[in-house]
Amino acid sequence: MSQETPSNPLVPIAIVVAIPVLVCLILMLTDTGIERSLLWAAIKTGIILIVLGGAISFGVSRLAERNGSR
Repeated sequence: MSQETPSNPLVPIAIVVAIPVLVCLILMLTDTGIERSLLWAAIKTGIILIVLGGAISFGVSRLAERNGSR
């Protein structure tokens, strides 16, 4: 019996969420009425939050793996 490693459940959710976000980003980049500095600030904030969420998810998965082996 082979042991399968559990996949991160955030990956499919991230893919589903990323598609409409990217479409909105493309639409906002092509719109001339949107202030570019505010748009780039929102993009930078989103990237920071994604990295922070990924780090927390990774840390929790390692903690759960360590506690599950007891």
